[in-house]
Amino acid sequence: MGPARHLSLLPGSGARQVEWPVPFADGLPILAGFRGQPTVVLASGDPFWFGAGSVIAREFGAGEWTALPGQSTFSLAAARLGWPLEATRTFGLHAAPLSRLRPHLAPGLHAIVLLRNGAAVTELARYLDATGFGDTQLNVMEALGGPRERIRRMSLTEALLGSFEHPVCVGLDVAGAGRALPMSTGKPDEIFETDGQITKRPVRALTLSALAPQRGEHLWDIGGGTGSVSIEWLMCDPSLTATAIEPRADRAQRIRRNADAMGQDRLEVVHGTAPEALTDLPLPDVVFIGGGLSSALLDWLRNTLPSGTRLVANAVTLESEAVLAQWHATHGGELLRIELAQASALGSRRGWKSAYPVVQWSVSL
Repeated sequence: MGPARHLSLLPGSGARQVEWPVPFADGLPILAGFRGQPTVVLASGDPFWFGAGSVIAREFGAGEWTALPGQSTFSLAAARLGWPLEATRTFGLHAAPLSRLRPHLAPGLHAIVLLRNGAAVTELARYLDATGFGDTQLNVMEALGGPRERIRRMSLTEALLGSFEHPVCVGLDVAGAGRALPMSTGKPDEIFETDGQITKRPVRALTLSALAPQRGEHLWDIGGGTGSVSIEWLMCDPSLTATAIEPRADRAQRIRRNADAMGQDRLEVVHGTAPEALTDLPLPDVVFIGGGLSSALLDWLRNTLPSGTRLVANAVTLESEAVLAQWHATHGGELLRIELAQASALGSRRGWKSAYPVVQWSVSL
């Protein structure tokens, strides 16, 4: 079994050839039908580096398959370009949005990107131009390692006018005046679409520090607002997952747009009110409450979630402050008051303009 282009490269034999269908998942039941028969699946290069191997391995037991990797497209591309792979970012975007690149785009970045087909090269050029990195040079590499191999270095303009053949990957030498996102937590507020309901940058940085994401953890972001906390949570590590729960439909849609724009399309967005909307969700390792705080919600979380689940809650109103003060007195944890002031015009001079203080409670349930 394999894609038509792989099967076309085989020498003549008496073996039965089965073309792997599109979408890829449709081929798994066909492959399962060959259980007990000697079967070979053809895939490009290293099947466990943005390849088919991991998907097949999940569906079949360890004793049912053997992988024989070849040269990966990334290794071939790096060898052609002379780029050290340890200093080059690698992306498999055959079935993922181009916005996955956004957190990493910065002048000087070298990245090798696998794309689904030739038309995606033009889409990539448009995306780089739209994000302000229009001076990027593209190294378009077609059919690497095969008899049709072709490599061309070009500008975005040339890429927009060009025609490209599958399989294709692109080596990006990123340049331009686009905004590079900081690697630290507390991303600029301006990168998020918001109606004003957003955890501001300094408080967000302190909140992420309190949430303390660890590899593989899942977050509930209750009262998502703009989604900035759960989006930044996901940006800390690709192994992290998150669900944002938002009672207002317009804000839930805004969270979705923000997540997609920041390359965090894996964020799950739930339109609903806590705790009712939480009952069918996978249990979290960490919970953040940014809106909708109440004693009833805290009671539900404490009675429902496993012992040791970490909770961070931010309060701005006097009523929600009182709730946190009461729960801190009863259940312990850390209670922090965050007071910030920013210099602003005061007549012909300057003075400090204070923001509303935020009370933050961190605890293990």
